[in-house]
Amino acid sequence: MLQLYGNPRSRAMRCLWMLEEMGKPYQLIEKSTRADDLQSAEYLRLNPNARIPTLVDGDLVLWESMAINLYLAQKYEGPMHCAGPEVLGLAAQWSFWAMLEMEELLLDLLQHRAMLPEFARDASYAERDELLLKKPLGVLNDALAGRDYLVGNSFTVADLNVAGILVWGKMSRLNLSDHAAVTRWFDACLARPACSRVRDRASRK
Repeated sequence: MLQLYGNPRSRAMRCLWMLEEMGKPYQLIEKSTRADDLQSAEYLRLNPNARIPTLVDGDLVLWESMAINLYLAQKYEGPMHCAGPEVLGLAAQWSFWAMLEMEELLLDLLQHRAMLPEFARDASYAERDELLLKKPLGVLNDALAGRDYLVGNSFTVADLNVAGILVWGKMSRLNLSDHAAVTRWFDACLARPACSRVRDRASRK
């Protein structure tokens, strides 16, 4: 059985969402982001970076949420399987693009809108992040204009990985009002039953 180390309130959320979409049995081994939970000799043998998520699939041990999801999409038949190299290539393109162009800004926005204690938050940082996010959001909005999905005619790992990063924006009250196509697509992604199950699991913790 597939094993995933992590928790639904971290980057492992993307992998949990992927596993739920696939419909394959898996085991979630809860790991927090605390150092004492990740520095055990047993876990360091799996992931010497002492980070989550980590996937174990038989003899294969794989880190990094995007690599995990792209691997799952390529290996396993089913609704999330990449039908050909074009789909996999475009999914990788959008996944890496979202990490490079949006994730750091979204996480900084989340820190200054929600995660840091009130005295440590800086509204000017949040304003800067929102301003810098306008360009990548415009690129994403143009790509989604007149279409329901980033790649082909169905929901793929490309949509999941990009939406899984944009979740940080929802948590930090990112303003998407100028990007109607992104809003429509993102709402549809979050409304998927597999995503709802993962979000419900996170809210119960």
